[in-house]
Amino acid sequence: MLASRSLVSTWLLAALVAVGDCEIDRKSIVRQFNLRLNQSHRYSPVQIGNGNFAFGADVSGLQTFLPHNTLSSWGWHNSSLPTTPNQADISDFTGQDWWTHGRLVNYNQPNPAEKDISQWLIANPHRINLGRIGLWFGGENITEDELTNRTQILDLWEGTVSSSFSWNGKSVVVKTIASPNTDTIAVTLGSELLKNEGFGVFFDFPYASGKNKFDAPFVGLFNATSNHTTRLISRKNSATITHTLDATTYDAEIRWNGDGQVKRTNNGTHRYVLAPKSCETFAFTATFAPKVRKSPESFQAVEKSAKDWWKKYWSTGAFVSLPSATNSSAKELQRRIVLTQYLLAVNGAGKDPAQESGLVNNGWYGKYHCEMIFWHIAHWTVWNKWNLYDRSVGVYDRFLPSSYDRAKHQGYQGARIGKMQDDNPSGWSAPGEINSLLIWQQPHPMWFAEMEYRKSPTQKTLQKWDKVLVGVADFMANYAWYNQSTKVYDLGPPMYPVSENTNPNQTINPSFELAYWRFGLDVAAKWKERQHKVVPTSWRTVKDNLAPFPIQDNAYVLYEGVKDMWTSPEIASDHPGFLGLYGWLPPDPRLNLTVFQNTVEKVYASWDLANLYGWDFPLMAMAAARLGDGEQAVRWLLDANNQVNELGMPEGGNRVATPYFPASAGMMLAVGMMAGGWDGLPGPVFPENWNVEVEGFQNSM
Repeated sequence: MLASRSLVSTWLLAALVAVGDCEIDRKSIVRQFNLRLNQSHRYSPVQIGNGNFAFGADVSGLQTFLPHNTLSSWGWHNSSLPTTPNQADISDFTGQDWWTHGRLVNYNQPNPAEKDISQWLIANPHRINLGRIGLWFGGENITEDELTNRTQILDLWEGTVSSSFSWNGKSVVVKTIASPNTDTIAVTLGSELLKNEGFGVFFDFPYASGKNKFDAPFVGLFNATSNHTTRLISRKNSATITHTLDATTYDAEIRWNGDGQVKRTNNGTHRYVLAPKSCETFAFTATFAPKVRKSPESFQAVEKSAKDWWKKYWSTGAFVSLPSATNSSAKELQRRIVLTQYLLAVNGAGKDPAQESGLVNNGWYGKYHCEMIFWHIAHWTVWNKWNLYDRSVGVYDRFLPSSYDRAKHQGYQGARIGKMQDDNPSGWSAPGEINSLLIWQQPHPMWFAEMEYRKSPTQKTLQKWDKVLVGVADFMANYAWYNQSTKVYDLGPPMYPVSENTNPNQTINPSFELAYWRFGLDVAAKWKERQHKVVPTSWRTVKDNLAPFPIQDNAYVLYEGVKDMWTSPEIASDHPGFLGLYGWLPPDPRLNLTVFQNTVEKVYASWDLANLYGWDFPLMAMAAARLGDGEQAVRWLLDANNQVNELGMPEGGNRVATPYFPASAGMMLAVGMMAGGWDGLPGPVFPENWNVEVEGFQNSM
């Protein structure tokens, strides 16, 4: 049963949580959770990276035994267009028309009559694995089990992987680091084995594997050697390998100290070996780029810049210290927080919003989902990591022209944000029924803009977001349909709500979308008022006259007219998005708190938790925290169905590939809200007997 508290008792709860006056010893807490391994993980690599580039390593410190991935924000590939007669060009795709409030609207959906080009547009472009780098044992096929004394440590504070083992009685030490500035890994090797030319490093380049929706855990085809080409240019202490896959070309620039040479292992393959000569220590760097235009960094330069970057990352922004020495739940939550902070800097801090599996492997062909932008980057705001947030939030402005085109094509005003996208400059959204009918990504810019304004209430902030908010709000107001019978504005049909599991032709006025629509239009209006500009009448009219929240049996339900919601396994097994009414979002003026509490209790009692996606648990934690129940919030974050493995990777629900980073970033948002509080409550909200120290958080709305 949910513990119901008044605002007064919530304030008392916050008072019971100790907030330290002294600066937290962040370094000791972070290093407490350094990874210490003695074997590789089949699908979860140890990663190094910088948000735009990530290298996944096995226990050797490289990709010797498992072909983990080297992924980037720029590495994409298009397969050849289909050769079906009369369907060999993108312009052949026409989508499908749906009746929408008395008119036909064309949606970007696969057309059965255009099957090949439809699938091509879904799968292309797809992210590529830039290459595999591993230890070379003179051509011998060595397995991990043949190594003894295996140890590996990821130093989270410095972003360094140190690996060691013995082979044939000889010890090997490997240190692996990623540059924070370029797509470079820097490696040192130490071993007596380097004295002869039978030990070194191999580089292998795969062809793109863009036919599978989920390319996990390994990306690329290493046996399709005739489909692509590599070219080697050797120099003293450096070599460039140029890899060409159809129209995609990029370089791998390898530089080293001392004597050594890069050679192709044999004709017809795309594997090369760097063999050092007569040494016991050897350092090299490998830089990937569409075209290497300047001399890559040395190992020493990468080591220093990485150490400086990670120290600054951990030392700035917010931090929370939980009583991990005395409470097992607190220790597990602290572990997840620290490891997640590291992984999100590697996987979710790029120039584009992250794909759901980050830069670990490919899900949905490596493309990101616009509705997930919230879950990927909202946490940076409350944790005061604005420099990382700024890297990708500009996507709304960048794709504003295509959002206008999308709305115009469908006969709407304003800008309609797409759904499943890559880094293409056009802002094209992949075809799909859900892709084209989902709407809850539309108000995200309003949430981000408002959080920015709270941080920096300046004209610069207002100008930064003005064009985006105008375009999005114009669409939102025009999309809402005035129902002459009920005298209110409806959302849908056709549409998919957050849960994506309803009949789109029957889905009307979903609870969360109604609240988010009202929130978004309200922020857009405030934006105009702050600039002393006229607020469009349609924004206020729609906001003030949206349909009421649908209620059944004194509880909010998924959408108006839904049948058997609490007993239907099809309904009660997906995102309980309506819990975002009070938790994710600030209180809606029309929210009845008693009805919401009844709703929460019904979800607790009837929802199929084992079938949920990872971000559902942070969603429920935020609702519990907003209601003042810190203990329940922590229970949701640590729920048995919300697993985080020993490397910190979020394993998500049973329907998605591992890892599922919206769960990670969602947890960070929930913890950030619990630590920093929100309007009317300065925070924090944790279990009453926890001694918690927090610093540097920004209050949420």
